Amino acid sequence: MSSETTANQIDIWIIEDNLRYRKSLVNLIERTQGMRCSHSFSMCEEAIDVLKHENGPEIILLDIGLPGMSGIAGIEKFKTISPLVQILILTVYDDNDNVFDALCAGASGYMLKDSSPEKIVDAIKEILAGGAPMNMKIAHKVLDMFTRLKPKKKDYGLTDREKEILQFIISGLTKQQIADKLFLSFHTVNTHVKNIYTKLHVNTRAGVISKVYKENLLP
Repeated sequence: MSSETTANQIDIWIIEDNLRYRKSLVNLIERTQGMRCSHSFSMCEEAIDVLKHENGPEIILLDIGLPGMSGIAGIEKFKTISPLVQILILTVYDDNDNVFDALCAGASGYMLKDSSPEKIVDAIKEILAGGAPMNMKIAHKVLDMFTRLKPKKKDYGLTDREKEILQFIISGLTKQQIADKLFLSFHTVNTHVKNIYTKLHVNTRAGVISKVYKENLLP
């Protein structure tokens, strides 16, 4: 193989402690056009030592359950030494904690080891194209996690009339202008405004406006 051919190939490192599976991944990469595997390791520590003295690969295929340093702990180390390296997790673990921790640590994708060789190659190509590959099961878990993390709107117990008046307050109308629009007395509107302030735990119009926008209280 010429040096020019090697230079044009995407370099991929593999960190996997199961020898048979590691060899199968190496063979998969080596027989895929445009890709090569210059290094394979059984531990993160071995890869870190090499990475300190050599140019890093474009992508690391990384297991989570490894002897010594875990794959998740390794992600931060790899990113510190070689910030541009992309990490594709390839593991048997599909629990929420590992998925969440790996993605938060900086993994670019998360695949399970029962993925077909074709899916693994496609995942590598997707990362190179700027994507974040996950098999369907993991993708559903990620969507579920983000749904759970999304802050719920607080219910301050505002009545429909108070919400209506709150909208007018946000629009900049005075109490008298709100009263005229709703055909209510100034006293009635003033009472509603006081109730709104009490329920939202604010003392000023500015405080109301800030709270509404920060907490997305109105549709």
